[in-house]
Amino acid sequence: MLKLRSLRTEWVTLLASLYLLIGFNTMLWEHLESIVPPGMVGLWLSLAFAVLMLFAFNLILTLLAFRYVLKPVLIVLFISGASVAYFMNQYGVLIDAGMFRNVAETNVAEVRDLLSLKFAVYLFLLGVLPSLLVWKARIAYRPWHRELLGKLVVSGACVAALGSVALVNYQGLASLFRNHHELRLMLTPSNIVGASIGYASEQVGTATRPFQRYGEDARRDAAWQRHQRKSLTVLVVGESARAENFGLLGYARDTTPQLSKEQGLLSFTDVHSCGTETAVSVPCMFSGMPRKDYDARVAKNREGLLDILQRAGLAVQWRDNQSGCKGTCDRVQFIDVSNLKDPSLCGGGECHDAILLQGLAELLDNLDQDTVLVLHQMGSHGPEYFKRYPAGSEPFTPVCRSNALNQCSQQEIVNGYDNTLAYTDKVLATLIDTLRSKQDKVDTAMIYLSDHGESLGEYNLFLHGTPYMIAPEQQKHVPLLAWFSDSYREDFGVDTECLGKLRDAPLSQDNLFHSMLGLLQVRTEVYQRSLDLFAGCRPWLAADR
Repeated sequence: MLKLRSLRTEWVTLLASLYLLIGFNTMLWEHLESIVPPGMVGLWLSLAFAVLMLFAFNLILTLLAFRYVLKPVLIVLFISGASVAYFMNQYGVLIDAGMFRNVAETNVAEVRDLLSLKFAVYLFLLGVLPSLLVWKARIAYRPWHRELLGKLVVSGACVAALGSVALVNYQGLASLFRNHHELRLMLTPSNIVGASIGYASEQVGTATRPFQRYGEDARRDAAWQRHQRKSLTVLVVGESARAENFGLLGYARDTTPQLSKEQGLLSFTDVHSCGTETAVSVPCMFSGMPRKDYDARVAKNREGLLDILQRAGLAVQWRDNQSGCKGTCDRVQFIDVSNLKDPSLCGGGECHDAILLQGLAELLDNLDQDTVLVLHQMGSHGPEYFKRYPAGSEPFTPVCRSNALNQCSQQEIVNGYDNTLAYTDKVLATLIDTLRSKQDKVDTAMIYLSDHGESLGEYNLFLHGTPYMIAPEQQKHVPLLAWFSDSYREDFGVDTECLGKLRDAPLSQDNLFHSMLGLLQVRTEVYQRSLDLFAGCRPWLAADR
């Protein structure tokens, strides 16, 4: 039987530091190579960076190198590091508190889409095997006073080495860290530790904040007295739909053939999201906070748009075909349709988005209260785009049928993604047709806004969730559509010809909160006319606001 030699803690921490630096940071080294100057200057700078990180790792592990502490710490770092390394190498994701939030707030179906044999191999080879070696290793701990002295000596040596390397390469390293903030999000496992602390701090801050009411003065405008019929306003929250691939917005492929035929449909070309992941964008767009001031802790402990609409006397319902509403619908009617057993629309633990429209015609026929209906789509959620639409609904082929996107050609990935948009086109067109068919009985309207965009291999990035500051345009530029029935336009004072002139105006998810309040004629002090997309196109209400 294999017997491992006993090792001093100094050797264990040094070997572990080397392994962490080399084993889990392939993406970091590849990126570093692309941003440092060419030739010996760049090579020397990369070496200085590596040595700096090695001594930093070793210093931290040395301070943790105590009996009953070191082994569990290393095992946790190896297992978590292997998991993170897989997703970073596979999809080009960066690790921050937002990514941890995504993991914590996802559902089983989304997790299943990300798992693969390759992930299991990563986890076993990079995480489990080294953890077993650590667990079996015999570490020779000295008496506590000698162990403490050794730690002081090693720590002093690490600090001296860090200072020397930084001093000798100050100009190059300072420039590198100043201009490339993404490096800290790529360095494993320090990114894991930083993200864990950030997410934990956010959760503690949320738990200790008292819940706040918001827009308590909300009431419906006197203009509602002129309405002759009940109304249904449908807000569709899309998923991972990027404007760049939307046919209505100028994409070379016609990914929206049915919507392009819808009479009266408005589309807006220059709209940007609040975040690059659902866990940020959805709460943000309903919160009333602009992106630059958005605070997740405030959003989780304060009422939002749906609460205000409900307080004003509107019925509010959220239908969900995804991983929940991220707290935005906690106090209104919530219907989860993602696990229904409809054989024509559901299978494999999820449902296609047409499930959101079931019973819509009946709802319209029996509508006895002015209602806001929110439909939360599965949309274009990756990486398994081919699962987001029914079999046989593939206008673009061949498609990638794997969650290992970097194993497919970019054209196969784009084809699969474009098919999801073509299916969204069908769902939205069906929704509009249903609303139009009932417009003689009910005032009907639809607004569609995607939560964020998606990367399809540009800059070696896939999916979404890149920190906003460095995220590519594909993850932030999203489609916005609006359709109003004739009677809705009359009763709610919407000039669609005027709105059409705003097609290319710069807009963002900051506009949604105030635009919905303005559109639905809800008066409250938290409403800001300057952020209401419809304000300038309601001439008979303009003077009254």
